[in-house]
Amino acid sequence: MRTAAAALAAVLATAVVAGCSSGEPDAATQPTTESGRSITVFAAASLRSTFTELGRRFEAQHPETRVVFNFGGSSDLFTQLDQGASGDIFASADTANMTKARGAGLTATDPINFATNVLTIAVPPGNPANITSFADLARPDVHVVVCAPQVPCGTATRRVADAAGVQLSPVSEESSVTDVLGKVVTGQADAGLVYVTDAAGADGKVTAVPFPEAVKVVNTYPIAVLNKSENREIAGQFVGLVIGPEGRRVFTDAGFGTP
Repeated sequence: MRTAAAALAAVLATAVVAGCSSGEPDAATQPTTESGRSITVFAAASLRSTFTELGRRFEAQHPETRVVFNFGGSSDLFTQLDQGASGDIFASADTANMTKARGAGLTATDPINFATNVLTIAVPPGNPANITSFADLARPDVHVVVCAPQVPCGTATRRVADAAGVQLSPVSEESSVTDVLGKVVTGQADAGLVYVTDAAGADGKVTAVPFPEAVKVVNTYPIAVLNKSENREIAGQFVGLVIGPEGRRVFTDAGFGTP
């Protein structure tokens, strides 16, 4: 496995060479200079908090650059890119969608794994349905919400259910993990399967109920510069922030694991 320094060097080198040859976004901040240079990052919904923070830091370090985000389910982001959407960076919540992006010729650099995540059960404060295990989610009186099967958190949910020998009957399947969390926060569900980082970042609006089967299914997050990027060098520098020591601290503080 390459070190982070070696991976960063490879990204920057590829981005520089490539640069010589050629949902709705969220801005980290407003543009700070008249140059108007920007990079657009397509990132998994579960990265909203950490990437927004890194976007602010990157803009502070590069005041001539604006970082714009398009957050969503990784499968939806891949579809957007595959159908012609322009962006500079793709960060997926699983390796499967990044592999599809590489196969479709969308990436300009080799993907680099930068974080890992596992599922937990999110319940309303006080846990009114008394959920104490993964098997409790199969109770007929429990309204559970999960991610759709094509979304990384949905794939992880299916794999965890298979490992636990539990068959779930969700009341809805959402297109992103943040939508699942929203259903629990607004009282539309007794429980939802989300990443540990989403539950931790919910500001006390949900309670996390860990379960041992979760460690059997670990989602790995890769990132790559995209072929359509018109600012590949600066995009490579943002990737460097993500995979470097500063990015690692941000992810660790948010509850992500290391690849």
